[in-house]
Amino acid sequence: MPLDHDNPQGEQIELAVTRLPATGDRISSLVINPGGPGGSGVEYAKAARLLFGDEVRERFDIVGFDPRGVGGSAPIDCLDDAELDAFLALDASPDSVQEQEALAEGGRRFAQGCSARSGRLLAHVGTVDAARDLELLRQALGDQKLTYLGKSYGTFLGAVYADLFPGKVRALVLDGALDPAASRVRVNADQAVGVEGALRAYAADCLTRDDCPFRSRTVDGALKEVSELLKRADAQPLPSEGGRKVTEALATLGVLTPLYDRNAWPELTETLRLAMDGDGTLLLRNADQLMGRHEDGTYSSQTEANMAVNCLDGPYPAEPSAFAKAAGDASSQAPRFGPYVMWSSLPCASWPAKPTFIPGPLVAKGAAPILVIGTERDPATPYKWAEALAKQLEPGVLLRYVGDGHTAYSTGSPCVDEAVDRYLLTGLPPKDGTICPSKG
Repeated sequence: MPLDHDNPQGEQIELAVTRLPATGDRISSLVINPGGPGGSGVEYAKAARLLFGDEVRERFDIVGFDPRGVGGSAPIDCLDDAELDAFLALDASPDSVQEQEALAEGGRRFAQGCSARSGRLLAHVGTVDAARDLELLRQALGDQKLTYLGKSYGTFLGAVYADLFPGKVRALVLDGALDPAASRVRVNADQAVGVEGALRAYAADCLTRDDCPFRSRTVDGALKEVSELLKRADAQPLPSEGGRKVTEALATLGVLTPLYDRNAWPELTETLRLAMDGDGTLLLRNADQLMGRHEDGTYSSQTEANMAVNCLDGPYPAEPSAFAKAAGDASSQAPRFGPYVMWSSLPCASWPAKPTFIPGPLVAKGAAPILVIGTERDPATPYKWAEALAKQLEPGVLLRYVGDGHTAYSTGSPCVDEAVDRYLLTGLPPKDGTICPSKG
């Protein structure tokens, strides 16, 4: 791929791609993206036999690719592993001017490190560039039109593609949709509220079970206990096996990660039980999983690529004081996650490359029907984003899943799976506004 799509004959970069061939009468490729930004499509495709049923795998080559800046595709590198450990452990819910200054300095060091180690890439890893790569990949695969399934951030990539190349859309599934018209600050605030809602749903479920670690027997009381746990980690980081200290930021990530998947709620119960007894080992394991840290202490490109793409996909405030105000505003609706989520984007305040996407509606005028899926209690991509995207897209069709967890397809709902499979195979979406009940 050209590093700069405006200079197609200039410097080239390689894109990592993998393919599981169709087992029968092939329709085309089905290109997939797991989200992020920063998630590896190559690794995602390796699970294709678990993600897709026999009929879909019979008719489609399942194709995964690492978007530019990720994994095997010119990965973004900003800090060495020890520096990234230190950055992620910084107090991301600062309670004083000194803590804010330390976090701001950490954000500047992160941005400077990206410039020093990956400077030539930084202006060219936004979603608009990735969508243009996706069109060249379609051509290389020999498909007349694109069939695509994107989850979470992958919905934004798919929507940008459809808006740029509406005539090349065969079938796009956008599951766990982002709202491209929302500002970056609004995105952070909405996500924090979504995670807060997922924690409340988890607590309500936990209190019905014998192994629930909360002393309180009310949801509000249980949420207060989580707050107290995070405050304890802020005052004195929790110990863990191996000697690493679990700071408030890492503890927050450790609670957040299992909320993405309702099937992981039992893991969160055990995580909280240990943490409330003073052991942060499982909190740290969860945080490492989300941040792409391996057992040997090395990191994938996930965290650095996530920051690099987000900083290009819309403008952020330029001053730490604006982040402080936004964090304070977010804390009113999301007291446990609002400040952390808002401050986590602080490196973008000093990012060396300018945004390449300005938030606004994506229309995809003239494209074939595009299926947009929203989960009612999604912790990371609130349902209202799916509503907004389906309304913006001229050919948008909305499917609502009444359930918990991040994204809906291949997570246990036969109703969702059957609707998606039928659409992929035939190009015919379900009726706009279809509702799938939880696990039904």
